[in-house]
Amino acid sequence: MSDTETQTMKCQVDGPEGAPWLVLGPSLGTTWHMWDRQIPELSQHWRVFRYDLPGHGGAPAHAAASVAELGDRLLATLDGLGIQRFGYAGCSIGGAIGADLALRHPHRVASLALVASSPRFGTADEFRQRGVIVRTNGLEPMARSAPERWFTPGFAAAQPAIVEWAVQMVRTTDPGCYIAACEALAAFDIRGALDRIGVPTLVLVGAEDQVTGPAEARTLVAGIPDARLALVPGASHLAPVEQPTAVSDLLLTHFSTGWQQDTSAAIPVLPHVAAPAAPIVPVAEIPPTAAGPGPLTPAPDDRYEQGTKVRREVLGDAHVDAVNEAADAFTEDFQELVTRYAWGDVWSRDGLDRRTRSVITITALVASGHLEGLPAHTRAALRNGLTPAEIGEVLLQTAVYCGIPAAGAAFAVARKVIQEETTPPT
Repeated sequence: MSDTETQTMKCQVDGPEGAPWLVLGPSLGTTWHMWDRQIPELSQHWRVFRYDLPGHGGAPAHAAASVAELGDRLLATLDGLGIQRFGYAGCSIGGAIGADLALRHPHRVASLALVASSPRFGTADEFRQRGVIVRTNGLEPMARSAPERWFTPGFAAAQPAIVEWAVQMVRTTDPGCYIAACEALAAFDIRGALDRIGVPTLVLVGAEDQVTGPAEARTLVAGIPDARLALVPGASHLAPVEQPTAVSDLLLTHFSTGWQQDTSAAIPVLPHVAAPAAPIVPVAEIPPTAAGPGPLTPAPDDRYEQGTKVRREVLGDAHVDAVNEAADAFTEDFQELVTRYAWGDVWSRDGLDRRTRSVITITALVASGHLEGLPAHTRAALRNGLTPAEIGEVLLQTAVYCGIPAAGAAFAVARKVIQEETTPPT
């Protein structure tokens, strides 16, 4: 694989040469074809650029570690085509990429539409467990559950061909790239930076979206200074597929009126598109909430802050929150010591990767007889990339050097945790 393939995106371009550029970003598990129903309308006014995430739709399977890295690859692709300034609409993780670009490269993004998106996607624990499930079971559990996450029940029942298309998209995604995207979403959190998004923004959400619904959309609108929120009834997470006409009308109106020409934009003025004679029926305005979310925790600048970050990434938010809630005046100094020394110092070192550190930790817990710590570190090992089979190999090795009884007890503990963590949701 060439350096160009690993640092750029697979893309598709439609629309007239010389028209202003509009970039469309996909959702996790989909391809650029999720925007097919918008292309006939949008490509009349813009040069439309669509892209696939790594390992999706036959794109090179070179995983990206973060939303920012995905954005950097997208910019590298756009740079290769000479595209400097553009409008951007993205769905779910595609929206996260657009918001990240608007924050880090505001001179490139002229106007923004966030579809089924959020400043933070669920919890880090949820996405890391999804990665564990895929690593253990493959993408079949995600493929089978995609229709209920993406579409309303009525649409799914009436459109079996589209449902099968959705399932096949997920099945043909590279598992490693899907897991990496889950990790990227687990770490994504721009709640404290929304007020720095300085471009006109449309926040569009399906009324029945159970993944990133109206609550998350309200948070975006409350935090972004120049944002409008539109609700699309009869749509779930993939609103562009389920309600294509309403979504096309909204994007057409937004990018025609919200894309303001300025001195830094070397683009033609967009043609005026008249508003519909009657209001768009499927769309309703939702007033923003009175107050936005609180500020982000400052970036880690010492061992304690770094230790807190790494501890949460390895053990999960639920575990760390439970430990913190249980701490009192008698134990708080000990917890600070553990966070600062074990997690901020040792676990944060570059000398070993986290997979290796998990192997060592499991072995040490078995050898010392401290099985009370084994459930948390079995979960951590799964999150850090060890498979159940590899954890079994580690415990077999401990049987030789730590004793059969110790390893037998460890197998019982680890088996229960692995069953809980790797069983797909029903």
